[in-house]
Amino acid sequence: MPESEPWEYSLYIPNDPRAVTVSRRTLRLILTMHGLIRLVDVAELLAAELVSNAVRHTKGPAALRVRWSVGVLRIGAWDTAPEPPDPPSANAEDAEEGRGLLLVRACADEWGWHALGSGANRGKYVWCELAAA
Repeated sequence: MPESEPWEYSLYIPNDPRAVTVSRRTLRLILTMHGLIRLVDVAELLAAELVSNAVRHTKGPAALRVRWSVGVLRIGAWDTAPEPPDPPSANAEDAEEGRGLLLVRACADEWGWHALGSGANRGKYVWCELAAA
């Protein structure tokens, strides 16, 4: 049974393609330890897409943030680029790249993004949510 108390974890990662695997494995451990094993497969896919975009499309560090509150799991990725993510496109289904946010839109209950203030390296936060029920 999942915990009813809210919790949150943040994992700061370098701009390194290996960060995607580290993020997925860390997320799996967090969800397993909190009794949310049924969300692991979809959550791993979503986190991998968000972190992959953060690492691939920016030059700075990134972070994975995972939050549980009121039966909803929020997965988010921060990166240093303030520009909005490319919108999901139906044309991306057959493309080699660009399917990440299409998968996020298809698998998550909600998703979105917002810029984080003004100034250098404030970046953006791209998030998605999965309901436990």
